[in-house]
Amino acid sequence: MPGTRQLCHIFSLEMKVEDLPTINACLNTLSTVFLMLGYWFIRKGRQGAHRNCMISAFVTSTVFLGCYLYYHYHTGHTTFDNPAWFRPFYLTLLATHILLAVVIVPLILSSFWFAFRRNFTRHRAVVRWAWPLWMYVSVTGVAVYLILYHLFPQSAGG
Repeated sequence: MPGTRQLCHIFSLEMKVEDLPTINACLNTLSTVFLMLGYWFIRKGRQGAHRNCMISAFVTSTVFLGCYLYYHYHTGHTTFDNPAWFRPFYLTLLATHILLAVVIVPLILSSFWFAFRRNFTRHRAVVRWAWPLWMYVSVTGVAVYLILYHLFPQSAGG
């Protein structure tokens, strides 16, 4: 079985650590799409499609986390310096994003556990909080990327 490097070579993909922020934004966007579709499917009574979307959202979010940690291990953190007037807005967005990213992990895991155990009453009670917070974290993850790399590009490695 070929490794990642070999697969990239087969498909002529030269992946660099610097590509990971864009890949991470794509993974967050994909998670958002799966979360929205999962919500839509459960509202339509399509439990199987809902389950598949939520598992897909979980997988894309997990892959995102792995890529995010790998990126920051190799590059350090990015400091938002300019423009100074926007820094408080950015830091507020980032702080809520990070805080809620930590908070949603046990919520997501417990919602999956309750669904797996077919305890849908408790599943719905947890998801009432988990889903909107997960959506917020996914959307703000893309917003952070757009701010740091496109709207107000910053230097990495602080």
